Amino acid sequence: MTQHARLQRELFALTEVAKALTLPLELADLLNAVLQKIGGVIEPAEAGVVMLWDQDSGLLRAAAAFGYDLQVLGDLGLRLGESITGKVFDARAGCLLETPEQVAQAMADMRSYNRLVMARSLGTDALPRCTLATPITVGEQCFGVLILETIHGPAVFTPRDMPFLQTIADLIALAIDRHRLSVQADAVRQERLAEQMRSEVLAVLSHELRMPLTSIQGYSSALLVDEIEWGEEKRREILSLIESECIQMQDLLKEIIDSSLIDVNQLVIERQPVLLPNIARAVAEELQRRTDAHQILVDFPAGFPILDADPRWIKQVLRNLLDNAVKYSPQGGLIVLRAEERPNDVVVMVADQGIGISPENLVPLFERYFRVQSAVNLHIPGTGLGLPIARAIVEAHGGRIWAESQLGEGTSIYFSLPKVVNE
Repeated sequence: MTQHARLQRELFALTEVAKALTLPLELADLLNAVLQKIGGVIEPAEAGVVMLWDQDSGLLRAAAAFGYDLQVLGDLGLRLGESITGKVFDARAGCLLETPEQVAQAMADMRSYNRLVMARSLGTDALPRCTLATPITVGEQCFGVLILETIHGPAVFTPRDMPFLQTIADLIALAIDRHRLSVQADAVRQERLAEQMRSEVLAVLSHELRMPLTSIQGYSSALLVDEIEWGEEKRREILSLIESECIQMQDLLKEIIDSSLIDVNQLVIERQPVLLPNIARAVAEELQRRTDAHQILVDFPAGFPILDADPRWIKQVLRNLLDNAVKYSPQGGLIVLRAEERPNDVVVMVADQGIGISPENLVPLFERYFRVQSAVNLHIPGTGLGLPIARAIVEAHGGRIWAESQLGEGTSIYFSLPKVVNE
């Protein structure tokens, strides 16, 4: 190949790699796209792999490849200094192994399991005839190693290929670094958003707790006034109001405690045979006592199966969903708690005739601290923790939860629970 033809080939390859690196892909897909471009334009390269350092395992692992079965190659894990990849990563310097003997010598310390994985992935026990490897670095940071291999030949790499491969490795390193910085930036943004939402929740909590405390104090002070003789009916009414405010405070505090348990992975599910219709009716009666404006209807089919679940937490899910249905249908109306049996699970629905939710708010509805912001629900009390807690409980049971809604027409929340499997 003439020098002019070689330069044209390398320029074309760099252009193709640069194009691939601008594609809006996940990192693994991006690296695979780059390797496919290299394999298509560099004649001696019959196989290639990007090995990246995995901090968690302390091993170099395959992130992208051509000529190899990447799924099989996923079992490969190279230590520092092990085989060609480990030596190049350790030394932060590229190498060209021009003969099968040099390749075999550099790979002599590869552990037998890794050698078997490599052979299965490549489809042959034969070692590469020629290998070109270079570190993937940005500044002092080394992300991994880029390796190209000639398996059968006859074309092989030459020392003139090293600067070109290093240029490609540098481009890959920039793409990895950009991805790493993007992930870090997203994490910072998410943390800031979470902190903002936590602050908003604390503000809501202080407001929500202050209101019942103020009411309780006011009612109690009124009962203690010596100058006023309260009739028995009025006295019972005031005590009933105090009880109602206490229940509201208890609900708020319980949400905070449940959320804290989930935060520290202390949501322990103690399964036992559960009659869900009985739990549903008990929770519905509890919520019905708190509202005169709503009618709560419970509808379970006959012969509903016994579930293997934690009754305490399932009761909490139903309580959270019914409480939301009451709060978000302030004009009152019918609330339906209905269930159906499917072949592998059961589905429970809580539907109201309330204010509804816009489509863009359905996706983050079950995220921590999220509350739909609108003029309609501005004065509806709550912490934004009820639905996330319900989601954590349902998913811990192996089920899922979702919502359907239309503005002004009400909301239906569904959750599924797996049925008991008869062994």
